Amino acid sequence: MKKAVVASLLAVASVAPLARFAVAQTQVNLGSNAQQGGGVQMPPAEYNAYNNAITQSTPQAKAPALEAYLTAYPQSAVKADVLQQLMLAYSAFDPAKTVDAADRLLQVDPNNLRGLTFEVYFRRQAAEQLTDAAAKQAGLDKAAEYAQKGLAAPKPQGMSDADFNTIRSSATPIFDSAIAVDALNKKDTATAIDNFKKELASVPVDQTTKPGPILQDTYYLGLAYLQSTPPDLLNCAFYLARFVSFAPEPYKSQTLPTAQYCYKRYHGSPDGYDGLAQTAQANLNPPANLATTITPAPKPADIAAQTVASTPDLSTLAISDKEFILQYGKPEDAAKVWDTIKGKSVQVPDATVVAVSDTALQVAVSDDAVQSKTADFTFQLAAALKTPPAVGDKVTVSGTYASFAPSPIMITMSDGAVVEPKKAPVKKPTATHHPTHRQ
Repeated sequence: MKKAVVASLLAVASVAPLARFAVAQTQVNLGSNAQQGGGVQMPPAEYNAYNNAITQSTPQAKAPALEAYLTAYPQSAVKADVLQQLMLAYSAFDPAKTVDAADRLLQVDPNNLRGLTFEVYFRRQAAEQLTDAAAKQAGLDKAAEYAQKGLAAPKPQGMSDADFNTIRSSATPIFDSAIAVDALNKKDTATAIDNFKKELASVPVDQTTKPGPILQDTYYLGLAYLQSTPPDLLNCAFYLARFVSFAPEPYKSQTLPTAQYCYKRYHGSPDGYDGLAQTAQANLNPPANLATTITPAPKPADIAAQTVASTPDLSTLAISDKEFILQYGKPEDAAKVWDTIKGKSVQVPDATVVAVSDTALQVAVSDDAVQSKTADFTFQLAAALKTPPAVGDKVTVSGTYASFAPSPIMITMSDGAVVEPKKAPVKKPTATHHPTHRQ
């Protein structure tokens, strides 16, 4: 009989922008399967097959060798460890087989933290590449389900506290992030916020300042606050400003306007944003007194009332101002504005398409709606569109004010149509007159 020292795999998240897996091999005690000194007694033939498999120099060679070993010795005392090594080998070149190896590992050891970590990472990665919304959500749901199991996984018998804590500390941010992204994708912002904050708290602070998945989730945390009902604009501004402080280009420049937007919406003006940005750069989370240091803007209902009182002719207000009063104004103020537009036909330029159907076109018109990518106008189409616009397109639409709901704001227009851009007139060639020469 020969004794094999079993190598186990510790999966940790990389800080590269696209979040790849890095691994390190460590020696661990296999508990009841291990002999004193961490060894397992094997017959010579099995030992040779095992040793041949684990000593292959490339993942592409190691994976089939491990598969051959498992086929020959399906009841091996080191089956769980071999499946872990197989899972790691496949992770270098075949995500689908990585998940298959993780599935097989969890059949042997349902609480295996490494297997659960690989399930979460690769299932989420696959889901995020899908374009079908339902399939993507189903994939994210499955990754989040494994993440919940991972967070609840107990320490295996025979594994040291140090080894288990090392694995768990590496896996926890992966689990929290998967749960948060899954929740955010289905607009469960409360769950998303809770788990994004747990993720940030589970890693050393310096990891939150480096380009990679943790910093990316700081950005998503800011968006979750923006998409909350009602939006939490101060927290949105804080976390997006922190992201901007450490993000590389072009992400820094792309995100800055949204951070400034949230701040301006909360404060009423851009004054003081630089101070908030400095605070965000220096703190992982908002200081407890942050709200007392930044004066909030007047309440929307007060702004709406002041606008109505100071505008002699409410019909002259911009569409965005009318929408603001319909959404936030007191019932009597909203009624005054609605009376000036009900039944009137208008054209709305530069509307952003949010959803299209055979009978209706939903668009974002106000800055708030465009920022949050939600519709605030529904145009009931008078006729089917010959060439429907794509989601995200900018279009000019026409329609007649029919009704509105204030919370969430939705203005419904009848007789809707997409206004096609006018074609430039074709210029007729100018006739050339040649002088007549007399002979």
